[in-house]
Amino acid sequence: MDNTSEKRQDEAVAAVAASADTTEKDQEQQLMDEDLKEAGEVFNSLFSTRRPRDGWAGLSSGLKSAAKGTVAGMASLIAQPIAGAQEGGIKGFFGGLATGVASAVALPVTGICVGAYQVGRGVANSVEAVSSNKAGMQWDQEKREWIFYYLNKDKEEVEALEAALKAEKDGTTASGDGAKMDLNEKKVKDREFYDLLGVSTNASASDIKKAYYKAARICHPDKCLNDPDAATKFQTLGHAYQILSNEQTRANYDKNGKPDSNSADVANEIDPLVFFAVMFGSHLVEPYVGELWIATTADTMMKDAMEQQKEMDMDLEKMTEEEASKFLSGKTSSDQMLLKQRKREVKCALNLREKIMPYLEAKDEDDLQNFKSSIQDEAAKIADTSFGATFLVTIGFALQVEGEEFLGFQNTALGVGGHAARWKKTRKNTQNNFKLMGAGINAANTGRKAMKEVEAAQRALEERRATETLKALDGDNSKEGESAMDEEQAKMAAQKLEETIPALLELAWAINIRDITRTLKHACKKLFTDAAIPMATRIQRAEAVRLIGEEFYIIGHSRGGEKYSVKDTADIKARAEVAVMTTMAKAQGQEVSEEDTEEMIKQAKNMRADREGMANGGGDGPDAEKEST
Repeated sequence: MDNTSEKRQDEAVAAVAASADTTEKDQEQQLMDEDLKEAGEVFNSLFSTRRPRDGWAGLSSGLKSAAKGTVAGMASLIAQPIAGAQEGGIKGFFGGLATGVASAVALPVTGICVGAYQVGRGVANSVEAVSSNKAGMQWDQEKREWIFYYLNKDKEEVEALEAALKAEKDGTTASGDGAKMDLNEKKVKDREFYDLLGVSTNASASDIKKAYYKAARICHPDKCLNDPDAATKFQTLGHAYQILSNEQTRANYDKNGKPDSNSADVANEIDPLVFFAVMFGSHLVEPYVGELWIATTADTMMKDAMEQQKEMDMDLEKMTEEEASKFLSGKTSSDQMLLKQRKREVKCALNLREKIMPYLEAKDEDDLQNFKSSIQDEAAKIADTSFGATFLVTIGFALQVEGEEFLGFQNTALGVGGHAARWKKTRKNTQNNFKLMGAGINAANTGRKAMKEVEAAQRALEERRATETLKALDGDNSKEGESAMDEEQAKMAAQKLEETIPALLELAWAINIRDITRTLKHACKKLFTDAAIPMATRIQRAEAVRLIGEEFYIIGHSRGGEKYSVKDTADIKARAEVAVMTTMAKAQGQEVSEEDTEEMIKQAKNMRADREGMANGGGDGPDAEKEST
């Protein structure tokens, strides 16, 4: 009996020991796996090991890996002895030196091996790249594979992402589901009532009615006994339906927003998108380029600033964790900015698709000529606006070269024409980048110089005021002289700041050119690689886009669009004044057309010229103008 008990105890001890050994081995295996994973991440971050698209991509990846290995080896050769000396003195120095020498040899060799491997992979993938590109497939940078792209599917994905983002920011609508964002929906002054019902601004009367009944059943006070705000929500929902269900009140709401908007809210509703559209005269080209990046960025910054002000006015400590998280998530993230840009590119592609439909549907030469004439008429109208010629040259070159690149890869042997167009595009982009860099340096220098001059004048004024104060203490009253100095100082400061405006606007234009070029590049790619249509139709699209680009560029170049100038301070100030007035007017629900803004700018320039003429010539300015006319 005792032997049996001892035997069982021995078996139990052995089992525990075996279990402990197994657990220890599992832990060791887990640690090894984690170390291998960490080492793999370091290796992948140091060397380029992603699948290359073709031979050129493989060569680029290989050169990067070899260069990174060499640089890392040299850095290790320098850093290891220093680190060793700090830890172990002389002995640590020599130990670190040995490690550094080994790394200086191993890392470059590894980089060269990885580079050779990447070049081989790229060459092996070239055949697939040629055939896939010929079939109109698109290389997915994230998945590292060739895929078929669908423009309409991309549009739906953007709309779904926008709806999800809005639902995450504002919570679900009364109907329990976020309103789906339609890229083609009409613009309205305020869309709060539409969002309450969960419908698009394009919704029909029957859609609005269905949405209201669906939402009313969910948020009715009788069904939300635990919600103290249910009655208020139900009343707000009913008010929204009452406004949108009537054609007249809906039209007034679309134009002017909620009727209870007061003047205090108007300042917060100033739209930077409207301001920059007037400032740069981009209304007519918006279907091609969308909302300018500089305008979208200003709009985002203004909204974020308002959110920060709210944060200062609100006590976050008194909020619940859910409320605070929801409030802070309202700030614009980089993902939101990327989504805005993606939406812009998709809209531009859709607008281009609509624009070139007459070309694709043309039955004879007369139809093609009519399409060409319509493009020429549109370009001439754009060229008549301020900065219109520059827009035409920028848009025209981008559309032309994108069309040439796609057609070159499809229609020429070995894609020679495509490579030629790509080289021309690269050269132009390099020129634009240098212009952007130069404009940035010039703007910074001009602003710094103006600020130094203003600061120097302020110091001189303070010294003069101190002198006048001493005189006043001695009984010499000189208030008139002090007032004159203040007026002179203010005038001088304003003049110096005005001198910086052309440099700042030149920088803004350089940013616009780069922004438009990149946006049209991606929009055209979406249009040309749309797998929903056969390759022959895609080629027709590229031909039509190239034709639009050629006509735009020719007319823009003939109007001096290549050599744009923003040195006319009077014109800049007139546009800025009208931009502010137009923005305020639209914030109050007034209709202001593009023709109205251009006429207002002309009048503002004439009035400013008359005032300056009267100030400089004692009133002879207007008379001289009349004599000249």
